[in-house]
Amino acid sequence: MSEKEIISEALKAEERLKSYWYILTEEGKLYPIKIEGNDVTGFDFKNYENLKKFARYEMAKVRASEKEPPHIALMKKLELVNFEHGSDPGNLRYYPNGRLIKKLLERFVSQKVIEYGGMEVETPVMYDFKHPVLSKYLHRFPARQYIVESAKKKFFLRFAACFGQFLMAHEMTISYKHLPLRLYELTRYSFRLEKAGELCGLKRLRAFTMPDCHAFCKDFEQAKKEMEIRFKLAKEVMSGIGFKIPDDFELGIRIVREFYEKEKEFVISLVKMFGKPALIEMWDERPFYYVMKYEFNFVDCANKASAFVTDQFDIENAERYGISYVDEGGRKKYPIILHLSPSGAIERVIFALLEKEAKKQKEDMAPMLPLWLCPEQIRLLPVSDVYLDIARNLAHQFTKEKIRVGIDDRNLSIPKRVYDAKMKWVPYIIVIGEKERNSNELNVVVREGSKLKEEKIVKMSKEELIREIKEKCGDKPFEPLFVPMEISKRPIFVS
Repeated sequence: MSEKEIISEALKAEERLKSYWYILTEEGKLYPIKIEGNDVTGFDFKNYENLKKFARYEMAKVRASEKEPPHIALMKKLELVNFEHGSDPGNLRYYPNGRLIKKLLERFVSQKVIEYGGMEVETPVMYDFKHPVLSKYLHRFPARQYIVESAKKKFFLRFAACFGQFLMAHEMTISYKHLPLRLYELTRYSFRLEKAGELCGLKRLRAFTMPDCHAFCKDFEQAKKEMEIRFKLAKEVMSGIGFKIPDDFELGIRIVREFYEKEKEFVISLVKMFGKPALIEMWDERPFYYVMKYEFNFVDCANKASAFVTDQFDIENAERYGISYVDEGGRKKYPIILHLSPSGAIERVIFALLEKEAKKQKEDMAPMLPLWLCPEQIRLLPVSDVYLDIARNLAHQFTKEKIRVGIDDRNLSIPKRVYDAKMKWVPYIIVIGEKERNSNELNVVVREGSKLKEEKIVKMSKEELIREIKEKCGDKPFEPLFVPMEISKRPIFVS
């Protein structure tokens, strides 16, 4: 631990906190569970193997990674992301294709939150360490802080949008008519001084992009209704990205026992909305500023879990920050605050997409990102320079339809160029020759649903291919290529 590292009281409390573990079913049955040897007992996990892995990981509380997860090799191979050795560990560099994916995800998540009613704001990245209110909140949040100095004063780098949004809300004039009031920021970046042994590619970072939406609610009844709306929003966001709900995630709920006993039916309703049993961590005391939070957790190839979506019932910070509203009778009251990240860190979303495809590779299926996120959606391979203009003309037609197209104009054999396109997970590969000069019919090598060593070739017209891609991408955000169209003009970012 460095001299400047500050350990919050919440982190210390987390280390000594006694947790009680349960599985809660959709029917409302609560099963106490425990670890015996390397097994988790107390519930029949026959049809819930990932839930068992999630429970084992959470109950063991060991976060360090013993070996490199597959997404790290994939993020380099696809020239998306890499480590930046000129920075602090856990601060990564993004190549053009990685930046494209990240930007699309940022736009999509923000679009969904704004449609829900989030008012987008922007707040500073650093705050006065000795600010009387902020310093108290630091100690109620289980995160390690980055500390920086400026003009002989200490500042900490934010780990969420709470600080700026709460200081903003403190100065606002709020009526009960405005509630629930929703503030949103995509924090690029948030910082947590994670332990070096816990840093792990895109999974666990020190600098990350966090969509953070707070809702200020009149009372618990309004807050519960709002949390249900946000729970559905989170499912919609994660499904829209390309995950299957609930298959790809496990629901975790962390809750104070007294609150669980009082709001049992509400907790069960969340489990029902999720669609399968949940892991419950219960405490007899309240160590943090919230009485309950839920998380969508992803179990990776190493059987370790990571939290994505989260929302919380915050019962402390309105009063701590002096955030109040005027009720129907003109009285000053403090709202309940909800803290939602509808996707979790954007970097972690990319991690999960890559890990999911790594699992698919093990099953001999061709890995592929969701089509709307593929940096290059079509690659055209002219058999010789004679057909280069035909390929360029076709590429122009696809580009006008908001489809990202690359042209492999290198002096390599067709098999080598097809192989390279497959290694880059390009969804549609088309060889351009004499037949394509004289016909509208294309022989398209289609990646989706194909085996690793098999080639799925589908005959379709240009119009049919455009229609298929547009239908699959739907109303998702679009960005053009972040690299030149011709492969020969693209530098190699990762050798």
